[in-house]
Formats: sequence, structure tokens, C-alpha cells
Amino acid sequence: MPIKLLTLEDLELEGRRVFLRVDINTPIHPETGALMERTRLEEAALTVKDLSKSKVVVASHQGRVGRSDYTSLEAHARALGEILGREVSFVPDVFGPEALSRIDSLGDGGVLMLDNLRFTAEENQEYVPGEAERTFLVKRLREHVDACVLDAFSTAHRASPTVVGFAGLVPTCAGRTVGRELRMLDRIATVEKGPYVTVLGGAKVNDRLEAIDALIANGRADRVLLSGVVGLVFLKAAGKLRGDVGVDKEQALVVRARRLMDDDADRFVLPSDLAVRAEGGRKEVEPSQVASASQVLDIGSKSVDRFAHYIKGAGTVFMSGPPGAFEWEEFSVGTEGLLRAMASSLGTTIISGGHLSTALRKYGIHDQIDHISTAGGALVQYLAGKRLPLVDALERAAEKWGRPPHEQNRQQEAA
Repeated sequence: MPIKLLTLEDLELEGRRVFLRVDINTPIHPETGALMERTRLEEAALTVKDLSKSKVVVASHQGRVGRSDYTSLEAHARALGEILGREVSFVPDVFGPEALSRIDSLGDGGVLMLDNLRFTAEENQEYVPGEAERTFLVKRLREHVDACVLDAFSTAHRASPTVVGFAGLVPTCAGRTVGRELRMLDRIATVEKGPYVTVLGGAKVNDRLEAIDALIANGRADRVLLSGVVGLVFLKAAGKLRGDVGVDKEQALVVRARRLMDDDADRFVLPSDLAVRAEGGRKEVEPSQVASASQVLDIGSKSVDRFAHYIKGAGTVFMSGPPGAFEWEEFSVGTEGLLRAMASSLGTTIISGGHLSTALRKYGIHDQIDHISTAGGALVQYLAGKRLPLVDALERAAEKWGRPPHEQNRQQEAA
């Protein structure tokens, strides 16, 4: 069933203060702290440009508490300004007096970026719509904005206050990125076919386990190829890796991985070799030879070849999360090898997540993939048939704030 939502053309936004929720959560170099790419910023810029006669308040999160990428958005504001070719002012505040004063003083065409939304406690929680509207974050900002544009597809699976809290309070519509993602995914759904191969890497183990459950339940994972930290957890569950992986609630995650493999071991393909840091750089070893999981920074060449075989034979292949620390050249073998296998596959190919989007551009093969999304977990859940809180919020907004003209035309034609 088509999703009913309002677009920028359906609301009167000229001269109004618009809260623009984007996702410009960007990979940050672990050593220099510099923004590693601008893909999400470039996506956000498309909507900002189309709001050139509004007073735009840009809001996003960055990183997670306790991690090196949990930082201010000041550099993001400068980068967005460079992309737009005009000033994007920045306020080191989210909903305090300084932020609210700066919002109120915006002129037509002005763009203000708030600081990292996750600096506020409430944005780190998830809520049902009625509860989100009552958070201090939403209540304070709501008094100073006239409309909301949701353009954060990458965080569409999170029911954080700024994603779901405004739809019932002010006119709310979809931005350009959200609209494009949903249209493209609808098109893919009409041509995709099996066998379905899912390639999962990265460090978000709990998210990956949830994704596997959902994709299997929805018939979207005939083969699951595992690498990155999640691959290490499955290797430990299979008894092929000694010692601790070093993730939160590790034992519970290992038990869940073991249970998944017990249910259908042939579905899962684990790395047969791993790349570790040693004297002289990269060294490839069998999992049983790894002394400490912290040394593992990539999958080995044999694993790359084995995974590539499954990827090239897929009818539809979905990849989310890098298999290694591709930021370092000697540990980019797995990421580059699997992405090039994706690029040469004759099946429908879907790449998910900001890190892989960055890598595709680095290797110059982004134009050989059918669909590239900066979304990670949100895209996984959408492909698995799950409802996304952001999409639910847009549908509630469409019901409350009016029906799109194209929908009205269809109703008139049907009558």
C-alpha cells in the first residue's frame, strides 16, 4: 500500500520558521577528528535549498555517548555552508535560551544549525508519539517553530522526540531525502528476486542480530555473510574464536548468535581467516590463531573470495556495515573486495550506511550499485517489512494537516 505523506509542495513554508530534522551523522576520522565525507550533508543541502524562503532550523544527532564521534556539530555547520555556498550559522545549544533566541531572530532565508541533539538526555530515548510531544525538548522548540520537515531517513527506525514528536503539533512533511528513499525502495521491490544474500559487518552487534531476525522472518536472507565485530561474535558462538570480543553484554549476544546458527547453520557464512595488526602491518590468520579480538581489523583474503562467490550468485544482495577498518589502507582489503563484488554482481544491489557510502566513493564504483542509502538500521528494518516511526509520523501528519494534491486528484479521478 502506498505511503501517504505530505511533501514540501503541500505546505505553505515561505517566511515560516521550519524545524528541519536531518541525519548528518558523519564518519569521523579516529585520529584527526575530521569529517571523512559529506554525503549526508549533501543530501540535507537539497532540502535546505528548497526552503530558501523559509527560516530554517537544522537539527541532527552525531555519534553515541562515550564514542570518539560523539562531538559538536560546529564543523558540520561549516561544511553545510560550503556546500550551499552561503552562511549556515551555528549555536552551541539545543533548546536553551541561546538557541531559542537565535531561532526567533532568524530572517527569511536564514539557516541556523543547533548543536548535537544527543547532548540532550531526552533525544537518547525512544517514545510513543504522545509521550514524545510532552518532552521538554519538543515542547520548548515547538513554541518557536511553525512547521517541521522530516528528512532523516537514516534514523527513521528510532522513535526519538525530534523524529516523532512534532507531527501532531505543527504541520509536518517529508524532505527530499526521505521522499527519494521511499520512491526508490518501492521501485526495487517490484524487480528484486532471490536468492537473497545479506552481507553484514560493522560494530553494532545488537542491531545486526535484530536485522538478521527480521530479514529471515521476511524471507530476505537465504545466505547471511558475517564480518566485522558481528562476525567475531558469531565466530565465538561457533567455538572458533578464543577470548572475549569486547562488546557490551557479550555473553547474551553470543547466546543469541548460537541460537540463530542452531536453527539453521547452513544459512550463515563466517570468515575463514582474519587480518590482524602485527609487526610489519597486516597479517592474515585463522580465527583460532587470534590471541585477542582487539587485534582483528579486517577479514582475510580467503574470506573475501568466498563471500564474493555468494554475492555474485545472488538475485538480490544487501550489504550493511564495513567488514574492516577501511580507513587504514592495509585493512581495506575486505571492504574494497566485497564492494567490488557487489559492483560486478548481475543481481539487484543495495548498499546501506554512511561508512559504505564513503567507501564506494573512495573506490569510484558508486555508479555501479543499484541503490545506495546512507541509512543503516532504518533501511534494514524497511526491507524486512518493519514499520518505521518516522514514516508513521509522516502518515499521522498527512491525516491531520491535509491530503496531498496528487492524492486528491486520484480520488477525483476514481469518483
